[in-house]
Amino acid sequence: MVDSNNNAFMGTMKALELMEKDVVAIVGPQFSALAHIVSHIANELQIPLLSFSATDPTLTSSEYPYFIRMTHSDVSEMAAIADFVYSYGWKEVIAVYIDDDYGRNGISTLGNALVSVGAKITNKAAMAPGDGPSEMGNVLASLTSMDTRVFVVHMCSDAGLKLISAAKDIGMLSTGYVWIATDWLTSVLDSGLLEADDMNLLQGLISLRPHTPNSRQQSVLRQRWKSLRTANLLNVSLNAFGLYAYDSILMIAHSLNTYLNRGEKISFVKQCTLSSARGRKSELATLKVFEGGAQLRKIILQSHFNGIAGPVQLDKNGDLMGSTFEIINVAGTRFRRIGYWSNRTGLSITRPENTATISDDEYHIKPKLSDIIWPGESKITPRGCVRGKELVIGVPKKTGYQEFVKVNGSDQVKGFCSDVFIAAVKLLPYIRYRFKAYGTGDSTPNYDDLVEQVALQNFDAVVGDVAILTNRWKIVDFTQPYVESGLVVVVPVREIDSNGWAFLHPFTLEMWCTTAGFFLIVGVAVWILEHRSNQEFRGHPKQQVCNGLWFAFSTMFLKAGKTMSTLGRAVLIIWLFVVLIIKSSYTANLSATLAVQQLSPTIKGIHSLVRASSPIGYQTGSFVRNYLSKEFKIDKSRLVPLDSPERYARALTLGPNKGGVAAVVDELPYIHLFLSKHCGFRIVGGEFTKREWGFAFPKNSAFTADVSTAILSLSESGELQRIQDKSLKIDSCKTQTSQIDSNKFGLKIFWGLFLVTGIVCFIALLIFFCRMICLFCRNTHRDIENSKHCSHALSSSARFVKSFARFIDKREDGERKERLKRKRTEKKMDLEFEMCQPEPLGSLSQTFPVHDAISPL
Repeated sequence: MVDSNNNAFMGTMKALELMEKDVVAIVGPQFSALAHIVSHIANELQIPLLSFSATDPTLTSSEYPYFIRMTHSDVSEMAAIADFVYSYGWKEVIAVYIDDDYGRNGISTLGNALVSVGAKITNKAAMAPGDGPSEMGNVLASLTSMDTRVFVVHMCSDAGLKLISAAKDIGMLSTGYVWIATDWLTSVLDSGLLEADDMNLLQGLISLRPHTPNSRQQSVLRQRWKSLRTANLLNVSLNAFGLYAYDSILMIAHSLNTYLNRGEKISFVKQCTLSSARGRKSELATLKVFEGGAQLRKIILQSHFNGIAGPVQLDKNGDLMGSTFEIINVAGTRFRRIGYWSNRTGLSITRPENTATISDDEYHIKPKLSDIIWPGESKITPRGCVRGKELVIGVPKKTGYQEFVKVNGSDQVKGFCSDVFIAAVKLLPYIRYRFKAYGTGDSTPNYDDLVEQVALQNFDAVVGDVAILTNRWKIVDFTQPYVESGLVVVVPVREIDSNGWAFLHPFTLEMWCTTAGFFLIVGVAVWILEHRSNQEFRGHPKQQVCNGLWFAFSTMFLKAGKTMSTLGRAVLIIWLFVVLIIKSSYTANLSATLAVQQLSPTIKGIHSLVRASSPIGYQTGSFVRNYLSKEFKIDKSRLVPLDSPERYARALTLGPNKGGVAAVVDELPYIHLFLSKHCGFRIVGGEFTKREWGFAFPKNSAFTADVSTAILSLSESGELQRIQDKSLKIDSCKTQTSQIDSNKFGLKIFWGLFLVTGIVCFIALLIFFCRMICLFCRNTHRDIENSKHCSHALSSSARFVKSFARFIDKREDGERKERLKRKRTEKKMDLEFEMCQPEPLGSLSQTFPVHDAISPL
């Protein structure tokens, strides 16, 4: 064991002295700077180097193949810090670090991690390795003028404690500041060497500690370590890096045991490249290459076991897998764990080893971290940033539709749009703002001019019912839309007399024809099934036709005549169900058609409005005027500005002939609100262009992304909808403002019912005819046997068809009587035939004498 005393030069010399001996593996060094140097030597001598505390992410297997990291990398730790920063909504941090490879590489990794979560490092404060508290205080003092109040400290423990002391002296550990230390702080806290004054110095700090799951082996080791410290044999407590060192030694022991069990030998060879170029011997020439180094390295990379610090398994790059951290908060005379972090779950209050059975979706429901005591013993989450400038937010001073934006005085603003902005900014506590009205209040200002004020830097943002348009997007940035909109046409409606054919309106012509056809089909099917057994379906052909039609169409009123056959009843049940559905749909549609107010046929949408020459109303200050003029080539003389819902209603009621307008074109949110209070108007056609509303900020403003994220959070949580319901109270009249044209019911809706009816009729008729054919064939066979002219009976197919038709036309009761009579006749004839039949001679000779049986001639 060699101690470098935290000196890179001495560490290098000690390492070279150690390697003059036959060394097969190295555990250490403790610091990343020294690990870089020793790794070069280990590569040349092919000696596996297992480091338990070198976290520099640039120590990679591609450059140092024999370097094996038995602890976490700074990549994982910086990702955890970035997630912590993101979870509290901070967007900017200041990085304070030691100015060496370890510090620079770690902060570079932090910068990449912050960018991935939408944050960034605004300032980097590098401390020289030899700086004292005064030099550090001067650097920190220059940072107090910055707006950012979140600091990340990445350095060794000695320098870190000096930095915190300097920050305390200049008042940077007060309320409003956030200090996050990397694992150097927890290693000091776990060492047990800090006094009470040192703990007071660290109040409110956040730090990360490698998570080592509890186990029986770890408890035993800690107890033994505690005993040694009690006996004054050790002066520090065991921290996470001590556990990693223990596991590193276990790894070497297991790997060497496997190496030797495979029959491998430990041998060394001199490295020729280390000899002097002139042939003179050098001290380096005594260094030897371990011939089995590559094989031992391979065995180490393939090893996995449960160590003291948890499961030990390396990835293909030689880094320890499964890095997890504990989030530590220093409060009072102790420090407490407020949560955990892992690359699978992110921040969580659940131990990483207990998350195997928890789905990823559950982490969005569970609280992220426990409550934190911040610097200044504050429980209020710091803003993380102090803005030197208060944002001036421009709002339009409207004369109409003040449910969206209403300005009272000069800076008191109410309405849906301002409520959304205020709710979003509450999620961004570092933003300070005040509203400022734009416009005189006599009429609604032009919104293009309002947005232009942001580009001219007269306003820092614009909040209101501002549509996102191409010409506006070119000069400002818009946030995530918070309202979906679109242009629609509104016209007045009036009662008109329905024409004499209004009763045909509910169904399409195709539906009427299909329904009538199925009335006939079902009537014919029932007539066929009932004709033989039901007296109502018999008689003169003309009478049968009339009765059949009457029966078919009487089902329209869910009434039908008496049916006798089972198949006829089955068909009738299905058809009555279909008629019930069709009748109900017809009644509902006809009622709606006759009850709803009918629209004047002159305007049915935007295209008919464009073709007309009537004046068109639009909202004062809106983009609608330019849009209709450019896109639809409507003369601007036809466009009439209206600045309130009341003027909308008055102009539409007057109409174009009395100084009003034929229609109003405006965005859907305004129209919904208008129609909720004025029920004599309707929307015709659909939305003919899509628009969205957003808040305007200057180009490349840092606030745009922040406010957009806050709006998304409001939308996902349902708060945005609650604000809309509260601010825009839409009355029941709105439900009547959908399209005026009632949809006619067509065959597309009912084809399934007709299909079922057709199938049932077909199956019933198929069963009926199969049954009739069987009965006919049976009766025909008997007639042929009793007829002396049987060959003549079936000589003609036409006669067969005619006979079958006569058979079907017979009434089932008469046929049954005739069949019974025929059976009795056939039975009688069979009996007489048997009595007249002569018996065989043999039987007669046994009964009568021969001479009695033969009569004389």
